[in-house]
Amino acid sequence: MHGLQAATHTPFAADGEVDPGVVERQCAHLLERGVTSVFINGSTGESHSLSVPERRLLAERWLEVTAGTAMRVIVHAGSNCLRDAADLAAHAQSIGAAAVSMLAPSYFRPATLAGLIDCCELVARAAPELPFYFYDIPALTGVQFSMEEFLNAAPARIPNLAGIKFTNSDLMAYQLARRAAGGRFDLPWGCDECYLAALALGAEGAIGSTYNFAPGIHQRLHAAFLAGDLATARDEQFRSVQVVRILSGRGYVGAAKALMTHLGVPVGPARLPNRNPDRESVRSMLAELDAIGFFAWKDAQRAGTTPSP
Repeated sequence: MHGLQAATHTPFAADGEVDPGVVERQCAHLLERGVTSVFINGSTGESHSLSVPERRLLAERWLEVTAGTAMRVIVHAGSNCLRDAADLAAHAQSIGAAAVSMLAPSYFRPATLAGLIDCCELVARAAPELPFYFYDIPALTGVQFSMEEFLNAAPARIPNLAGIKFTNSDLMAYQLARRAAGGRFDLPWGCDECYLAALALGAEGAIGSTYNFAPGIHQRLHAAFLAGDLATARDEQFRSVQVVRILSGRGYVGAAKALMTHLGVPVGPARLPNRNPDRESVRSMLAELDAIGFFAWKDAQRAGTTPSP
């Protein structure tokens, strides 16, 4: 999973029902901005607020829309019910997904690393032909084990293990995991607000929500890093931080979906228990984004001149 991959929103209609008709616009929006990989039905996609039939519907729609395009689709199958997760993984394989991922159960949590590997094995073997990525996000699941130890122990049980979606800002843990098992596993980074730090430690790809509405910032950041222009890379990273802070102050998922709708991709509201900003909050959010220059530089071309905010 190299390069930027957008963790996509689940589109809902005004009545709260899934609206698969918006997926085509989501895909086109991302392709127009140079994003050619999506991670669907994850945290940004409000997966734990979706039913299994809804998740299957969305996966099928994404594979239908992306057929014949450059877009790859990674399907998140994690669930508190491991049988559901295994069914979703098998479904992802049957419709032609590029890879499958799962986060740990978070209500009844695995108590040991061996228990976590048991959970992952059950789901991974349901899609043996797909690369399998564990989705490590301890801030939301409450499951926190050494990913270095996971990568050293899990391959014996999970032959299709490809790596970890590493959504944990612990940079020491990231370094240890990158060197585990001889460094042969893929560890796409999952914390957009410190992407530059991960690049400095060897990250080759990233999966995040901001790549839906601000891929240009991170594309320029990556290009500047590769060119050795750390001053520019730091400036772009700070822009990312500013955007995340503005959205987080209004309930991140709902605010991000409101921003996407403003940008012409009507992904609708967030589902409870996520909250949505009211009209005045959206107005002030857009004004704050405008004040830092977001609408001037969000989609600037990688090779072009970036206006200063």
